[in-house]
Amino acid sequence: MGKNDEGIPAVSDEEWAQFLAQAEAGAGEAPKEPSARARMVAARLREEDARRGSAGPPAWRAGVTRRERGRGGRRLKAALAIAFVGALALIAVRPELVIDKLTGEASQDAKAGQPLPAETARPTAPPTSVDPDRPTLSDPFRGSPALQWADGAAGIEVPEAQAVGGMSKEKVADALAKAKQFLVAANLDPATLRGERPAVVLDLLDPKLKQGPSNLEQSLAAPSAENDPLELVTRAEPAELKPVGDVVKVRGRMWVEPGQGPGRASVLVDYTFVYPFVKAAPGADEVKRTIVRRVITFSVADPRKWQSTEGKLWLDKVDVELANSACDVHDGFLHPVFDEDAPTGPTPSGTPMDPYDRSTSPEAGPQTGCGAISRS
Repeated sequence: MGKNDEGIPAVSDEEWAQFLAQAEAGAGEAPKEPSARARMVAARLREEDARRGSAGPPAWRAGVTRRERGRGGRRLKAALAIAFVGALALIAVRPELVIDKLTGEASQDAKAGQPLPAETARPTAPPTSVDPDRPTLSDPFRGSPALQWADGAAGIEVPEAQAVGGMSKEKVADALAKAKQFLVAANLDPATLRGERPAVVLDLLDPKLKQGPSNLEQSLAAPSAENDPLELVTRAEPAELKPVGDVVKVRGRMWVEPGQGPGRASVLVDYTFVYPFVKAAPGADEVKRTIVRRVITFSVADPRKWQSTEGKLWLDKVDVELANSACDVHDGFLHPVFDEDAPTGPTPSGTPMDPYDRSTSPEAGPQTGCGAISRS
């Protein structure tokens, strides 16, 4: 950068005009008049100019050009001083404007908070890594890819129905709506989450199904490693855990395929739910997240061809992944591990799994045992 005869850095007309335009555009609610100190400096400089008989445009006018600087150097100083004081006032009122320019932090935060478009196919890669910020009571999804996921039932989008497998469009539409109703009741309903009987879930299942309501009722009454209600419903013991806020983050998709045989249609769902918890103890403030992924194949069957109940769902296949929940406890409730908890149970082993990675099927990972996770 060049300097004039008085040693002042030279500023081109284009740079100066751009600076003033940016200051005016970004001023927002900053004071429109210079501060008392700036007005005093400007007044003193004008008095000096008047005593010396200098002429030219007032110092605060955006008309300083390179060719005027030879005789208007002091006016340029005054203009820069006023602009600098004005910039300080702008920083005081809206510091994020400068911080964003220097670090890009504000723009990154804004991008991180923008919701993702709906998932229409299986992703080809896991979510990109984010800053490993710890979640807080006021920001429970901080540092998580789920920050950009949809809130609750809004994340379960029902596709347009088409006639499939000999089932009419209307029957497929009804099956899709009931599949969403099942997911909401099993994973988002506050009563279900606090351990109450999931009546809606039980009512949606076909009573003629061998692995249907009666099996879920048994698992709710007597949970075990072989018969755990967490396979179908998400539950937390209120005496142990409290949800942080009332938002569960959801990401996934739903689609339809022909069923196994004529007169059957399959509704396939693949959804991940992220739950932030805090211990149910006075003053507890450490937030931990548990991630639950459910991949379920529902079926609807024509009662004229199958021993089925009109308007009820069959469960053809269920896969579930629970991330950050104790491996050795099978009481039908989630048990996220907190930093203060003493190590118990089996030590996680194997290659750490990313619970936010939806690019692979749960079948590709370990089906049993206690695996390690890369983040929660």
